[in-house]
Amino acid sequence: MKKIKSILALSFITLTLLSCNKEDETVQSEQGSLKVTPEVLTKISSLSLNNTDVQVIKNTKLDGTTEDAFLIEGDIMITPDQLNKMDLHGGITTEQYRTTNLVSAPKTIKVVGLTGTGTTALSTVMRNGLTAAINRYNNLGLSINFTLTFSSSTSGANIVVKRQTGSAGGVAGFPSGGNPYNSVTLYSGLDSYSTNVNAHVAAHEIGHCIGLRHTDWFSRQSCGQNTSEGTAGVGAILIPGTPSGYDSTSYMRACFSSSETGAFNSNDVTALNYLY
Repeated sequence: MKKIKSILALSFITLTLLSCNKEDETVQSEQGSLKVTPEVLTKISSLSLNNTDVQVIKNTKLDGTTEDAFLIEGDIMITPDQLNKMDLHGGITTEQYRTTNLVSAPKTIKVVGLTGTGTTALSTVMRNGLTAAINRYNNLGLSINFTLTFSSSTSGANIVVKRQTGSAGGVAGFPSGGNPYNSVTLYSGLDSYSTNVNAHVAAHEIGHCIGLRHTDWFSRQSCGQNTSEGTAGVGAILIPGTPSGYDSTSYMRACFSSSETGAFNSNDVTALNYLY
């Protein structure tokens, strides 16, 4: 998957940088019976994912029930069952970096943005941002394309996009069995941000759903860090035509700012066309 972003002064980070995930106490579960064991960390590392800050979170499912899941790299949610079934299938071999499976193409992916009166219904700015994100993907003419409907029914959906109370950002997961990850959660803190920021976060999380990792995996510079997410010894092959260094405007950076436009840059387009 793609990964790239630069170190900023701490005061600037405090004012403008927001993690592409729901953060801190708002995502922490009571730890329950799910634990981050050495075996879990080894499995996560074997998938070429960062295992240095794995958390247990409470995820609210569409039926209103909750489940414990692991939060990896800030905005990747993986349940224990999904983690056990995931494999690299030969290693990372594409894009500005992807891991595990990709979506089998050609494929039409049906996206449903939840509506209604409950807390899972998307706000107006989330709906507008999601629409813009889907349009940007479809405008690339990829071998996967997306249909988008807004409904309280999830029948036939490949990806359900829902709202949940929390700080600005989102959470998604990786594909399996040739299918995209089936849900994106957008947190309510996004309600106070622009349509462009909402489009950026929606596109970023959908990027995870179709197999992309953070473009700044080697530094997490976009979060004001200098920490590699690692490649677990299996390597990562750079896509021809994409930068090997930090790409400060890639939509798949680990963290985002309040000035995002929601657009893909030329390297994002190169990578998406390479994959799909």
